[in-house]
Amino acid sequence: MASFNHTPSDASTFILMGIPGLETAHIMISIPFSTFYIIGLLGNFTILFVVGKEQTLHKPMYLLICMLALTDISRSTSTVPKALCIFWFNLKYITVNGCLTQMFFHHVFSLMHSSILVTMAFDRYVAICNPLRYATILTNARIAKLGLVGLTRAVLFILPAPLLLSRQPFCANHVIPHTYCEHIAVVKMSCGDITFNGTWNFVLVFVIIGLDLPLIALSYGLIIRAVFRISSKEAHQKAFNTCTTHSWVILTSYTPPLFSNLTHQFGQGIAPHVHIILANLYFLIPPMLNPIIYGVKNKELCDKVVKYIYRM
Repeated sequence: MASFNHTPSDASTFILMGIPGLETAHIMISIPFSTFYIIGLLGNFTILFVVGKEQTLHKPMYLLICMLALTDISRSTSTVPKALCIFWFNLKYITVNGCLTQMFFHHVFSLMHSSILVTMAFDRYVAICNPLRYATILTNARIAKLGLVGLTRAVLFILPAPLLLSRQPFCANHVIPHTYCEHIAVVKMSCGDITFNGTWNFVLVFVIIGLDLPLIALSYGLIIRAVFRISSKEAHQKAFNTCTTHSWVILTSYTPPLFSNLTHQFGQGIAPHVHIILANLYFLIPPMLNPIIYGVKNKELCDKVVKYIYRM
C-alpha cells in the first residue's frame, strides 16, 4: 500500500499510530473495521428511512429508536473513518484542533447515547406499569424535549475538557498510540496542570456508571416488580418480550466500554493493542448490532423493513 505520509510543518500536529505492535496487520484489521462500520451505517440509515416514511411508526418508542440510530451513526463516524485512513493510507497526522474536535464529538455522542438508553428504560417502565397513561405521559413532543435535555447535558459535561486542553502546552512527543484522540491519551501529552482533566474524567465515569446505569436498573427493577404482580402468564410473557430488546441494546452498549475501563484500571499486564481494540469495539459493535436487534425483536418494525426491501 502506498504511503501518503508527510512530515508535519508545525508543532500543532499529533500523530495517531493506529494499533502499535500490529502495524503489519493494519490492512487485515481494516477488513472487520470497515465491514462492521458499513453494516452499522446501512442498518441505522434503514431504520431512519423506514420510520420516517411510515406514519404508523411515528410513536415515542420509534422516535427513541431513531435517536439511538443517529447517535450510533455519529459515534462511529467520529472515529472509524480516521482509523481506516491510518490502516489503508498511513495518514497518521491530525491537527491539535482536529484532535480535540474529534474527542469532543465522540464523547458528546457517547454520553447522549447513554441518556437515550435511560429514556428508553423510562419509556418501558411507563408502558408496562402505567399503560393507561402512556399516551399522555410520553408524547412525541416530550420525547423530543428529553432528547434535547440529553444533548444539552452531554455538551455541557464534555465541552470544558477540550476547551481547557486547547490552552495546555504539549510536550515534544506528539505521538498518540491509538486509532483516535482518546481523552486520557491526549492528557498524558500535556506538560501543564492536568488536575481538572483527571477530575473531569472521574466525574464523567460517575455520571454514566453512578447515575445512568442505576436509573436504568431502577426502571427495570420496578418493571419486574410490576410484572410479578400480574397473575396472567400471557401478560408476563408479553411484558418480558417488550423489555428484551432494550435489555440487549443496553448490554451491547455498556459492556464494551465497561470492560475496556476495567482492563485499563486492573489489566496492567494486558498488551496495549488489546486495550486499543477493546476501545474501538465500543464504536463498532453497538452501531452494528442495535439495528439487527430491533429488526429481529420488533415485529412491527421488521414487517415495515421487509416491505420496503421487497419494493426495491
